[in-house]
Amino acid sequence: MTRSPEEIDLEFVPLGRTGIRTSELQLGTWRFGRTTEAGNTEIDEARAHELLDAYEAAGGRYIDTADVYGGGASEEWIGDWLEERDRERYTIASKIYWQIRDGDPNSVGTNRKNIRHRVDALLDRLGTEYVDVLYIHRWDDETPARELMKTLNGLVESGTVHYLGASTMRPNAWKVARANAIARAEGWEPFTVLQPRYNLVDREIEGDYLEFARQRNLALCPWSPLGQGFLTGKYDRAEDLPEDSRVAESSRFRDSYLTAENFDLHDVLDDVADEVDASSAQVALAWLSHREGVTAPIVGARTVEQLTENLAAATLDLSDEQVERLTAAKAGPYDGL
Repeated sequence: MTRSPEEIDLEFVPLGRTGIRTSELQLGTWRFGRTTEAGNTEIDEARAHELLDAYEAAGGRYIDTADVYGGGASEEWIGDWLEERDRERYTIASKIYWQIRDGDPNSVGTNRKNIRHRVDALLDRLGTEYVDVLYIHRWDDETPARELMKTLNGLVESGTVHYLGASTMRPNAWKVARANAIARAEGWEPFTVLQPRYNLVDREIEGDYLEFARQRNLALCPWSPLGQGFLTGKYDRAEDLPEDSRVAESSRFRDSYLTAENFDLHDVLDDVADEVDASSAQVALAWLSHREGVTAPIVGARTVEQLTENLAAATLDLSDEQVERLTAAKAGPYDGL
């Protein structure tokens, strides 16, 4: 399934209950400006702009970033790219949480001081007066939920943030629910967008978390839809990891992904890919888009060719039988209970 970006034409889907619509596949930019272990820049500014151009040509309008991606370079490069475009036509999401200044305990987490400073800085890098979605990148147990929601609501009321999101909250769905209950009681803005890890291999959100998102009509925009590259078919059960792989020395990756169960699942994935004349990555993305409750997966790539292949998954239509076969290829965490 080979297409040019212009041939893809991504559609818009509702972003949960926010009232706005998002591209059915969102562009993730965590590799923009990222420094590899060898000291190289994984994606430089020129390549980042090429990827943004390709995403735009495919009809994409939702760009996901964070203030720590590339040490802020990701936001700066997106901002430079947006200068020549109508900002209102794009939905921009960013995230805050991680430590940004060594030795400063107040430069991490979601305390009011840190949030306000971080938002001012990321708006400056993006060259915009607002972000459409502001995520807390992780939950901060040091900041009371009431304090957090009051601070975030102030950003919404000031117009610097439109909607609130929570990233990677699988074990803490109850904390998001409690924070939203506080917000509703006070008339404050609640979290309306969730960003967990979810793919054919990583099924931990199935159950309470996914049901919570469905029942509350919260947008669900999964990251790592290809299982850190495992679902692309780049690994073989009979071979060692490629020497140039960023996970070559990662025992955690080996233990989590290079298992007999996961390779058995990949066999089913490859069979379906052959049936629909598509790549394994495209079928994995299409499966995720077919899952009830999933709004729009976040896709990324190192090259325009990889990005175009991933975006072409939006043109792939799987049968109910194929979706069910893929789903059954690996048991979810609540199967059989």
